[in-house]
Parts: sequence; structure tokens; C-alpha cells
Amino acid sequence: MSEPGSTRPRLDPLARRSWTDLGPRLASAAVLLVIAAVGLYLGGFVFAALVGAAFAGCYREWERMVTLQPLTPFGAALIGLVGLAALIYPWLGLPGTAGVVAAAMLVAAFVPGPRGWRLAGLLFYGIVIVAIMALRGTASWAVPGSFDAGLWGGLFLGTAIWATDTGAYFTGRQVGGEKLAPDISPGKTWSGAIGGFALGTLAGLVLWLLIVPASPWWIGLGLAATTSILGQAGDLAESAIKRRFRVKDSGDIIPGHGGLMDRLDSLTFGAIFLFAVGLLHSGYDAVAAGVLLW
Repeated sequence: MSEPGSTRPRLDPLARRSWTDLGPRLASAAVLLVIAAVGLYLGGFVFAALVGAAFAGCYREWERMVTLQPLTPFGAALIGLVGLAALIYPWLGLPGTAGVVAAAMLVAAFVPGPRGWRLAGLLFYGIVIVAIMALRGTASWAVPGSFDAGLWGGLFLGTAIWATDTGAYFTGRQVGGEKLAPDISPGKTWSGAIGGFALGTLAGLVLWLLIVPASPWWIGLGLAATTSILGQAGDLAESAIKRRFRVKDSGDIIPGHGGLMDRLDSLTFGAIFLFAVGLLHSGYDAVAAGVLLW
């Protein structure tokens, strides 16, 4: 209890609960989940177009952030190439996507401006596009009653990541407490990180047990836990880059969430991790099966 006349502020446990953005966040999340689920189910060119649009949008925000200037025709061309890198995947696979990304990087290397940051963004998003497309595969239309490893692999990734985001958001807002990385992202707390990790790991494990009950549960637990941690690492990495350029949000296209980078940053590291696991376990032509079937 404070002494009379003390100027020391009292701790109000309700002060940390700010839910003013909850409505827009829930509405936006619902729309995004439906779009992602439909694209994932349909696969093929529909999924490629969705991935291309999403990461072309991410690179648009990256271009504007690292240049700190309005978008130029050159920047628009790079955005188009990022979208094309995903769209061409069902036709030409890895060579086609890698070729488009390499062409974009070659052009960017000779244009004045923040070359290093442009090249880093193009390379990173190119790797993420390959990881996500390889995990889903090029098949179109999941056949009812059959085991579509690409569909379930993509769903496993999305479940672990979005459950982590959800757990972190609600636990952080409700519990509050010690800041996780105040110099990078002042809004994130240890309680949110722990809540996100717990929910992301649990959701991923439950889905694993439902879709691949013959695969060892402890592998599913390890994959879900690692994906959850990497999801939060991706979020912090983007926050650090935004802090470097003194940008609060990468954009404002998604109500309650900010930009596409703000929404997809947690997906990127997890996608690359699962791609690497599937690649090492079963090879490039069976990435999703390499993740799920043990």
C-alpha cells in the first residue's frame, strides 16, 4: 500500500488490457483464414497465385520501407517479379522460380539505392516462396478421402503459426508482465511468448495426432514446438528491421494487423524450417511427406 502523499504510481492490472483492436483483428483474421484455406485446398495455380500476391505485397512493403520513398516504376517491376516467382512454380518448379528471383536480384544490383537491403529482401522472399510452394506441391484439388500430404503439411504449418500468434496476443494482453525484447518490440512480453508457444505447440501436436497417427507423436511435438519458436523469431526479426528504419507498421492493408509483412513474418521462418526437414528426410519431390510421414 502506498504511503499518504506518495507519488509512486500504483500498478493497475487492468491497464495493460487494451482490446480496442480486437474486433478488426478478428474480422481480418477470419477473412484471411478462409482465403488461405481455400487456396491451400485448391492447390496448383490457385495456391501459386495466392502465394504470389501475398509475397509480392510483402516485397512492396519491404521496398517502401528500405528506400523510405514512394514506390517507383523500378520498385513496381521488382514487386511483379516476386509475384511471378510464385506463379511460375507450378509450370517450371524450382528452376523457374529461382530464375525469376535471380533475374530480379541481377537487375536490383545495378540500380542506385539500398542495394544490399533490396537483394536481401528478394533473396529471402524467394526462399520463402520456394519453401511454401514445395511444401504444398503442385497438385491441384485435394481428392476427398485421399491423403494429400501437401494439403496437410501446409495446414500443419498454418495451425502451429496462427495458434502461436493467437496465444501470444491473448496471453500478452491479459497477463502482461516483463517485456520480451523492449529494445526491439516494446509490446511483446514473456507471458505472451510462453502462451503463444504453449498454444502453438499444443495445436500442432493435436493436428499431427489426427492426420498422421502412425507417425511418432514426439516428432510431431518437436516439429510443432520448433515451428512455434521460429514463428516468434520471425516476428521479432521483422520488428528489428522496422526499428532499424524507424517504421511502426510495414503497412495498413489489413485492419487490426498492419501490413502483409506484419501478418506473414511469423510464417516465414517456420516454412523454411519445415521445408528443410522435408527436404532432408524425403527429398525435394516429397517435402510434405518428409515432414509428416516417419
